[in-house]
Amino acid sequence: MNRIQEKLEGLRKENKKALITYMTAGDPNIEQTEKLIYAKERGGADIIEIGIPFSDPVADGPVIQAAAQRALEAGTNLEKIFKCIANVRKNTQIPIAFLVYYNSILGYGVERFIRQCEEVGVDGLVIPDLPLEEREEIMPYIKSFNIGLIPLVAPTSKDRIKDIVQDGEGFVYCISSMGVTGIRSEFHKNLEEFLKDVKSIAHIPTAVGFGFSSKEDIKRLLPYVDGVIVGSAIVKKIEESKGNEKVIEEFIKDLKSAY
Repeated sequence: MNRIQEKLEGLRKENKKALITYMTAGDPNIEQTEKLIYAKERGGADIIEIGIPFSDPVADGPVIQAAAQRALEAGTNLEKIFKCIANVRKNTQIPIAFLVYYNSILGYGVERFIRQCEEVGVDGLVIPDLPLEEREEIMPYIKSFNIGLIPLVAPTSKDRIKDIVQDGEGFVYCISSMGVTGIRSEFHKNLEEFLKDVKSIAHIPTAVGFGFSSKEDIKRLLPYVDGVIVGSAIVKKIEESKGNEKVIEEFIKDLKSAY
């Protein structure tokens, strides 16, 4: 059982839900990324999801695309990100998942990438562009190095939920609406039903993300899931505050007050 599983199991036993917070590695710079992880933990984040900046991020909306661009321009690369996580692990055991595009993994080398994740203390991977059919290429390494593959399910993939979640570990990442990430005022009209369906099928906890920015969003969806993922709203705050740790800590505290 890795840190993500332990955290979610611990929360379940206390009848609590998880706040999962996203950030882009290297925005505004890699040194500040480390400090912001600690700030989020102080604010009450339960799990940290870290996006690996990529030049062609198909699932990301404009806010996260802009963050990835800033990170790449600041010289962020996988070596620096791995070093950052290794430093983080000297100070905290908060669960960490990478959101990483499969092309980034292929470019680095699949076995090398996953081994490095295990060595520095990454607990899970969300790979938005990994087709179900190509999973078998990565699963032996995932299992060998005890990294959880966090499956993504969307409202349109209802018929395939069982297949998608079967190898999943950590939690199921339920996408609230189709399209790219970003702050939204409207969600898929059958979102609650979709979340109930996933929860009834999945053997692991469920979390919902893509578009949540307020305590009201969180309160509305917490009854249907084990956790809520907040991404673009935090990335926007990081941009506006130029990575100010106190601002981010307070923002996370405010989100957490919905729990």
